[in-house]
Amino acid sequence: MGSEAIIVFLLAGVTLVAGANFLSNLISHKSDNPQKREPYESGMTTIGPTWVQFKVGYYLFAILFLIFDVEIAFLVPWAVVYKSIGSVALVEIIIFLLILGLGLLYAWKKEALQWD
Repeated sequence: MGSEAIIVFLLAGVTLVAGANFLSNLISHKSDNPQKREPYESGMTTIGPTWVQFKVGYYLFAILFLIFDVEIAFLVPWAVVYKSIGSVALVEIIIFLLILGLGLLYAWKKEALQWD
């Protein structure tokens, strides 16, 4: 597959995206309602300051959840091919789990898992 094929795929992708956007703008219903231009999420006007700071702990908790959730995405394929790979796979997954365990221990020591 040469550079010509890459250029063709790139041009096809750009053309399809531009065409879809053009067609969407062409056939979509246009509404000139002033409420559509207001920055709200629930449909109600905001009362008080809209920029509220959240505790960093909430974000940290969410990131930790994502990290350990993605771990499962690595464990499932490993479990499927474990017998065909052999003992090397067992050593690799033990190292992987030890690294994740150290990360969990670090988060526990820093009290990142406390929901206050």
